[in-house]
Amino acid sequence: MVPEKAVILAAGLGTRLGKLTEETPKGLLKVAGREILYRTMKVLQELGVREFIIITNPKYETKFRKFAEKNGFNARIIIIINEHPEKGNGYSLYLAKDWVDGRFILVMSDHIYERAFLVKAAKGEGLIVDEAPRYISIDEATKVKIKDRHVEDLGKHLKEFDAIDTGFFVLTPEIFEVADEILSEKGKAELSEIVKRAKLKVTFVSGFFWMDIDTPEDIKKARKLIVQTSIKGKGDGFISRHLNRKISTRISTLLVDHVTPDQMTVVTFLLGILSALVNFISISLAGILYQISSILDGVDGEIARASMKTSRFGGYVDSILDRYVDFAFLLILAYVTIKEPLWWAIAVTAIFGSAMVSYSTERYKAAYGSDIYKEISTMRYLIGKRDERIFLTMLFCLAGQIKALFTLLAILTNLRIAATMYLVWKNKRG
Repeated sequence: MVPEKAVILAAGLGTRLGKLTEETPKGLLKVAGREILYRTMKVLQELGVREFIIITNPKYETKFRKFAEKNGFNARIIIIINEHPEKGNGYSLYLAKDWVDGRFILVMSDHIYERAFLVKAAKGEGLIVDEAPRYISIDEATKVKIKDRHVEDLGKHLKEFDAIDTGFFVLTPEIFEVADEILSEKGKAELSEIVKRAKLKVTFVSGFFWMDIDTPEDIKKARKLIVQTSIKGKGDGFISRHLNRKISTRISTLLVDHVTPDQMTVVTFLLGILSALVNFISISLAGILYQISSILDGVDGEIARASMKTSRFGGYVDSILDRYVDFAFLLILAYVTIKEPLWWAIAVTAIFGSAMVSYSTERYKAAYGSDIYKEISTMRYLIGKRDERIFLTMLFCLAGQIKALFTLLAILTNLRIAATMYLVWKNKRG
């Protein structure tokens, strides 16, 4: 069961980040469009945490209060001031002793974790460790020596170790007794000392994305990784998986801290309409612009997921605007190139087929309340998705084979719709 309280250590000054932390605490730096701390708190709140206790220093008190007010978390937020951050992060933990009375989560404000990590870690016990970290520098990491599933030793300079400290803990109030002992002896306490003396139990949570942010290079690395892990996945067609996403994720990495998903939706829509109008001037150029708009069409979703700004309305609007772009492009292309009634009939069949491909999958979601690509895995292998159709359109436009394009689209799209209906019938008949 996930504890209802979480203590967040945020009293450090983040000096290694230089000018970035002169006015802003490390945990409130934005990475991929969201504050580092927001990412952790938002997911923990969704998992059941109802109270956050943030320990910070006097310099950053106002910043954290504004952060809490601005984001409207559905949880109680208590801010405790550590007047003596020089006493160590163990002392910061000790200051929370009067605010917790049962199991609680302890987490660092400057660590980024993917959702899947937090889901597992929040149900763990003691120190959460990773025996095979994939995204951090082992040299800089805090190593953990384990004996009988408890901490035997830890530190950055251990020669022999079994796992890496992730900066995430699930503790009980007994930890404050250990902290009190060390503070009485030394007048200060580091969290590593407390963990070692308490011989905390360890829980292994390995293979997920997490990292701590210590340098400007860490911010760049985290931004890139967050965007790369924000791809929607199962709904992508062949061209998106092997071409479009390789380009769009690079664009998203550059833009995620500077634009909103809605702004990118508008830009992509306008470029798509422009590509349709360019058919009056140059069909080849129009095809290229159409493909570029298809690449950019992934950016708004990537930015939305990376910055935790997804919304049903945003996806709804994006889907509608995509239909306008496709309809406009194919209609103008047909108007410019086709004169014969028979070929107009084929073009109209292709245009309606293109629209119905998307409608058939969206209608499934409305009827059954789930994503067709998750429910029916075979759907992933059906050709004719939007990214594939647009790429084919570009190729045929460059080759000047427009009638062949409309013939292919008319056959491909309507066969895909028939196959979709069959797969849904087969899946739901029981």
